[in-house]
Amino acid sequence: MKISYILDLATSGMRAKPSRTFLTLLGVAIGVAAVVSIAAIGAGAQALIFNEISGLGADVIAVQPGREPKGPTDITQTLYGDTLVAADVAAVKRKQNVPHLVDVMPLVFVPGVVSYGGEVYVPQTIGGNATFMGDMFNVYPAEGTLFGEGEIREKAQVAMIGSKVKDQLFGQSNALGEKITIRGVKFKVTSILPPTGQVAFADFDEMMLIPYTTAQTYLLGHNHYNEFIVRVDDPKNIDVTKRDIEATLRERHHLDPGEENDFTLRTPASLMAQVGSILTALTVFLASVVAIALLVGGIGIMNIMLVSVAERTKEVGLRKAVGATDGDILLQFLTEAVLVTVLGGAVGVTLGGGIAYAASVAIRVFAGLDWSFIFPLPAALFALAFSVVIGLVFGLYPARKASRKSPMEALRYE
Repeated sequence: MKISYILDLATSGMRAKPSRTFLTLLGVAIGVAAVVSIAAIGAGAQALIFNEISGLGADVIAVQPGREPKGPTDITQTLYGDTLVAADVAAVKRKQNVPHLVDVMPLVFVPGVVSYGGEVYVPQTIGGNATFMGDMFNVYPAEGTLFGEGEIREKAQVAMIGSKVKDQLFGQSNALGEKITIRGVKFKVTSILPPTGQVAFADFDEMMLIPYTTAQTYLLGHNHYNEFIVRVDDPKNIDVTKRDIEATLRERHHLDPGEENDFTLRTPASLMAQVGSILTALTVFLASVVAIALLVGGIGIMNIMLVSVAERTKEVGLRKAVGATDGDILLQFLTEAVLVTVLGGAVGVTLGGGIAYAASVAIRVFAGLDWSFIFPLPAALFALAFSVVIGLVFGLYPARKASRKSPMEALRYE
């Protein structure tokens, strides 16, 4: 029997009950659309995070307190760990310990509300080195000058603020030289950043940067760091520098051979690998859960096809009476089931891509993130192929049942 004739018979059967065909197709389309949209949103999230990580530069190593996080408790330990102190930074700075090091910037994070006059705001307050950060991210003030090692040694009460912090506290008034207060301590505004937005993991518009020594002495009351950033002379020396830092800190912390590090070293490459594996696993998990909807759609196809076989019993008997074989009947009904799933899959891929694109636009507009729409071609092809398999598997039983009907009994069927 010609393929074109089989397709014509299958499409005729589908057109005979358009509402039933549409509802069956819709069940498959929804499942495929969910898989495609989840995969697309996951790809967009991964691209966004990778762009943020790449903004750190290829020549930096982040050193954090606590062992490599393996769960929520370890992440808490990293945030509140106290295993990195000034003596660690001094040891890492020595050329004989870390020959390829260019500079180091300790970081401390300061929670709290900033106020000026009657205005208050909650910025991202960080203790660090403004000169180091400006060079690292190529971000320089629109007004004023960056503070550096001199202010850090003197524990100066100076601050660099982002454009949004300036607007919230000062409005259109001049902020340079004014004093803002955090935790009862006044800081003189010595530089104001232009509107910059998100760079790496920091939103510079909402940042308030002060000397880390000042933050430790007057605001936090401790001498440890939440993190320190190491710049390397050449990206190709990242790995050897990482090993040098690890050896230096292990010796400083008196760790025995085989004992786990009480600190964590991160590079942009390692962060990308870790984040990529987490997001991929999460996307696959969600897509697998949603794929259950396709199985439900498959059961619906089988039920609809069984009803269709019962309604078309006389048609089957007549076709057999004029010479159609069991294989012809089986192929007709199986083709009909596969066509429904293929059409449903195609609609689902289009719908899922549209949902993901609309979501990416909404995230860019309302969340202000540089979110990219990435069509997940492998996921779309997989979902489409899976829908075809669903049609074959769940259409086989009704098709076999139709093909095995006796012509005499089928013609007498009421």
